[in-house]
Amino acid sequence: MIRYRDYRKDQATRDKYADVELRASDFIYPYFVVEGTGVKSEISSMPGIYRFSIDMLVEDVKEVYKLGVDKVLLFGVISDELKDERGTLAYAEDALVCRAVKALKKAVPQVLVFTDVCLCEYTSHGHCGLLKDNDVDNDATLPLLAEMAYVHAKAGADFVAPSAMMDGQIEALDKKLREAGLRDKCKIMAYSAKYASAYYGPFRDAADSAPSFGDRRTYQMDYRTHDQGLGEIAADIAEGADWTMVKPAMPYFPYGRCRKRLEVRIAWTFSFLDLLVAMSDDHSIVLARGIAQIRQSDAKRSGSDKRRSGRADQHDFFSSVHHVSPAFLLTMPTIFFNCTSFRILSRPGRSLIPRLSD
Repeated sequence: MIRYRDYRKDQATRDKYADVELRASDFIYPYFVVEGTGVKSEISSMPGIYRFSIDMLVEDVKEVYKLGVDKVLLFGVISDELKDERGTLAYAEDALVCRAVKALKKAVPQVLVFTDVCLCEYTSHGHCGLLKDNDVDNDATLPLLAEMAYVHAKAGADFVAPSAMMDGQIEALDKKLREAGLRDKCKIMAYSAKYASAYYGPFRDAADSAPSFGDRRTYQMDYRTHDQGLGEIAADIAEGADWTMVKPAMPYFPYGRCRKRLEVRIAWTFSFLDLLVAMSDDHSIVLARGIAQIRQSDAKRSGSDKRRSGRADQHDFFSSVHHVSPAFLLTMPTIFFNCTSFRILSRPGRSLIPRLSD
């Protein structure tokens, strides 16, 4: 008889033999930033998640930093009357996110600041780029995304995170940042394999970024594919991405196997799925917190290095985590890859980037 229960007899023993551990410093915390002062407005579709004005954002980040979370991701949310077809306020020098970055770097310089780079929060039509014949014009959108990344980096962002799913967006951002002499100061975290998904509904409410017509399936990925995602990741890394991600995370845990094919570090993002658990029973917050910790551990065991997860009971969640390994806090599930030692380990006889006929 082999006595496996010896590995589980007490907490110290279980900790010793655990394959993964979670730390608050593994998470990237998502924030939705609005104009004004003294604003902390709860988002109805995401209980416990708020939109903050810049002054309130700074105070909340200070509290989150005390809990061990040292990375935040910013999304700008502006009123409809300020939006236009080109998303002009996304790349203005005094853009909302730029002012938020400056305030955070002044008040809590230890915190790494990531910024979302996409036009959907700023366009009157809610799509992620410029429109032509009722579809997003990929190449015309690239200079605007590059300009948006530039003003964020100039303001002091540590990472810019292009999420528009435009072909060539990483190359465009990389070129712009290099020309401006900012590439050494600002890294690029690419939304590489971003699937069109119903999981994003609450986030789009939070960021006020739902498309006014149609959907995003002509540029976000078809959820029925797999190797296309690997191709997208490979292309973004070749274009200069420092981190890449797969989003949403929960349906795509098999991407964890990519560690054997792509020598990179991986990270997931959960938030909304955690919110679903918490919302399923208002009287089961402790249970929801436990399930969330299990799910985060599952992600790391599957190969994740970083995760993001906007928790409904977020402060309580972080303060209750005894072990938290690379995780990322955002309002959607996502997998992240650190690309510093990337190389492709493709299947024998098969290209990593599939042909359109595949």
